[in-house]
Amino acid sequence: MPKQNDKIIIKGAREHNLKNISLELPRDKLVCITGVSGSGKSSLAFDTIFAEGQRRYVESLSAYARQFLGQMEKPDVDEIEGLSPAISIDQKAHSANPRSTVATITEIYDYLRVLFARVGKPHCPKCKQEIQKLTNEEMVNVVLERLQGFQGQQGRQGEKPPSKPSMPSTPSGSIKILAAVVRGRKGQYYQMLYDLYNSGFARVRIDGKEFRLDEQIKLSRYQQHTIEVVVDTIPLSQFVSEPKGARQRLAEALETAVQRGQDVAIVAYPDGEEQQLSSKFSCPVDGFSFPEIEPRLFSFNSPYGACETCSGLGTAELFSEELCGSCSGARLRSESLHVWLPAPEANRKNSPPYCREAASRSAGQGGARGGLIQGISIVDVTSMSIESAVNYFGDIALDDQQAEIAGSILNEIKNRLQFMLDVGLHYLTLDRRAGTLSGGEAQRIRLASQVGSRLVGALYVLDEPTIGLHQRDNDRLIETLEELRDLGNTVLVVEHDEDTILASDYMVEIGPGAGVHGGEVIVSAPTEEAIKDKKSLTAAYLRGDEKIPVPSERRSAGKDAIKIVGAKVNNLKNISVDIPLRRFVCITGVSGSGKSSLAYDTMYKAIAKRLYGSKHTPGEHKSLLGVEYIDKAILIDQSAIGRTSRSNPATYSGAWTPIRELFASTAEARFRGYKAGRFSFNTPGGRCENCEGHGTIAIEMHFLPTVYVKCDVCKGRRFDRETLEIEYKDKNIHDVLEMTIEEAAAFFHDIPPVHDRLKTLNEVGLRYLKVGQPAPTLSGGEAQRVKLASELSKRATGRTLYLLDEPTTGLHFEDVRRLLEVLHKLVEKGNSVIVIEHNLDVIKTADWIIDLGPEGGDKGGEIVKTGTPEDIARHANSYTGQYLKRTLKK
Repeated sequence: MPKQNDKIIIKGAREHNLKNISLELPRDKLVCITGVSGSGKSSLAFDTIFAEGQRRYVESLSAYARQFLGQMEKPDVDEIEGLSPAISIDQKAHSANPRSTVATITEIYDYLRVLFARVGKPHCPKCKQEIQKLTNEEMVNVVLERLQGFQGQQGRQGEKPPSKPSMPSTPSGSIKILAAVVRGRKGQYYQMLYDLYNSGFARVRIDGKEFRLDEQIKLSRYQQHTIEVVVDTIPLSQFVSEPKGARQRLAEALETAVQRGQDVAIVAYPDGEEQQLSSKFSCPVDGFSFPEIEPRLFSFNSPYGACETCSGLGTAELFSEELCGSCSGARLRSESLHVWLPAPEANRKNSPPYCREAASRSAGQGGARGGLIQGISIVDVTSMSIESAVNYFGDIALDDQQAEIAGSILNEIKNRLQFMLDVGLHYLTLDRRAGTLSGGEAQRIRLASQVGSRLVGALYVLDEPTIGLHQRDNDRLIETLEELRDLGNTVLVVEHDEDTILASDYMVEIGPGAGVHGGEVIVSAPTEEAIKDKKSLTAAYLRGDEKIPVPSERRSAGKDAIKIVGAKVNNLKNISVDIPLRRFVCITGVSGSGKSSLAYDTMYKAIAKRLYGSKHTPGEHKSLLGVEYIDKAILIDQSAIGRTSRSNPATYSGAWTPIRELFASTAEARFRGYKAGRFSFNTPGGRCENCEGHGTIAIEMHFLPTVYVKCDVCKGRRFDRETLEIEYKDKNIHDVLEMTIEEAAAFFHDIPPVHDRLKTLNEVGLRYLKVGQPAPTLSGGEAQRVKLASELSKRATGRTLYLLDEPTTGLHFEDVRRLLEVLHKLVEKGNSVIVIEHNLDVIKTADWIIDLGPEGGDKGGEIVKTGTPEDIARHANSYTGQYLKRTLKK
């Protein structure tokens, strides 16, 4: 008998469309929750199980966190037993913050900063020589050598040169030795200044201006200050009249300054120049002194390490693509870029790719190292692809002391890199901005940081981690999920992918339909047993009882085609290809093979520029022919349909305007003088002004994600009381927003401007969404299908080119079948449909396939094969073909 704590027991779950369901899930297993789109999978996994796990976690925190608990609603569930601390890894994990990169998300950059601070070798930015620590004696010699220039200069000021060698005339002026006791910190520092005075110091320089310590000094507590105490002022004449005494005095002053100034002494010369001398790192050749080498020196978010010109953005302006003129996109100050790790075989002809890449970057950025790589900077590392970084850290040669210091740091870095390599992200560079990642890429990157943390006893909830992943890489992702499980965690995956379902320990299917037709447990059993269940639609597809049919014949090629010649953007290797029109075309290949670079960056941007005068610059190519065969090009990607909760399927599809006009035309609305604007939550007049029509209030949690709570004035209904009193068929405007698209299509059956748009949303598999579903809550796939429905509701010309990026994201086998019917209808009307896709059920129905690869990143960007699915399946070197061959055999 299993113990009670071996299970997660859910009793009476009613969140969204869940129908008071109860079930038991095994702990420390890989559990797959599946079902048709909108059946209630996410309602169970995220809105019930994860939400309750998060709520309980916050409840265990400090009083500061608990003050918000009254506003964090408990999920609509009677009870959940055996729940562990929950971690959600969904498809909305990536940030649009330009400072957020692959390296920062995975915490690799944090470890890199520590690594470079601890074992990196500083090199002088001026002479490129390695900088060693200066002893007090070496500091004295550096200053005396500099002073010889002043003495010689004084000797040349006489009218006539001496007839025979003699000592130079006594120089005028003096040098000051200072110690920086405060660097760029806020405060008034009364006590510190008083202590300096009592220690015998007479003068201090604050923010560049000198003061006597015996006078009253007032500092703003809100302003950052740099305070430097004057340790000694030595006349230059003493170095001529009393050289030994002056030398001793200088040595003592420098020693005191180093102690007071945290290993750095500042020497101010009579000509206004200053020199920093460090007991840690200062160049004995030209006196260049490094700031303290610590992790923040390599942070582009810290003033200590960021390039002063761009403040660590790397670009001339925020959201600009023009690189910063000072750092050339490196984001860091010059000193940060001159701390190097070893570059094995860097200067040999057979040097590794990452060293050749670094040499190329150096030459391209003004030849900071003349293209000859003596070492690898932190920017060289982050510019590497994941695969190159794995090779670099596998080759890195450290001495025994360095290896001992860096051992644990390198393990953390290698573990995270290896995971990303294992799940098919080898082509991404570490400095890739988070905002440019797809939902699937972002999710797998977040998963990398979780695997690296090696947590035990947690509950991981994942939303379709296979999105954007080629079948070839599925096995490696599944191995990672199994590794998380084997560590002693429960892994809960919402998934439609056949391989993932079959690899799971336990399967739950929610259904049988979507929206009000779903929310029930169809099957909940160990996967081997669940697949035999006759009630399960998913199992029917897995067994082969249900299937997406292969077309009996492929559409034949016509003369019309888009011809791309010499495409070179990103990793494309000067490729040329014909994309036939009036057909259903799939562009395939492993992740990072160049699919989006070809279809979007080259083809779509070039067509958009030609047809609409778009400002987007197409990727480098020689020519693009055949645009005359089309009159419209429509990109339907997975970007959000809006950024606020006031954007929703109804507003985007155009159904909301006729709905508002319908309410404004009712007798009661006309009697009150209400216009259509009264029923808008975007403008004042009828909306709730407390939440400004959002229905929720955002509460910043500081150390946790922002919490959205229901508006306590309108109770989430978005409108004021008077507006909600207007009804159409016994429903007010809020009731309409709460309807599912399927319900609303029936409700407005006799209103064509509304019904036609809602019917199209229904046909693309979105019948379960609410009419007013906030845009930020839609997945990338749902947002894409809203856009598709919006385009389908418009009058087709028969000469339109549609480009879709993985339209099957988030779809069950049954929903994929329905979506394919819609897409093929578009082609039947004379339009051209081009999809970037990994789903084999879609690929097998294509008329024509363009397969890119053979690998991702630098090893991709070539045409592997073009032809029908049967042609691709026969090609031995195509990864897509290998898996397609099995699918076609079924």
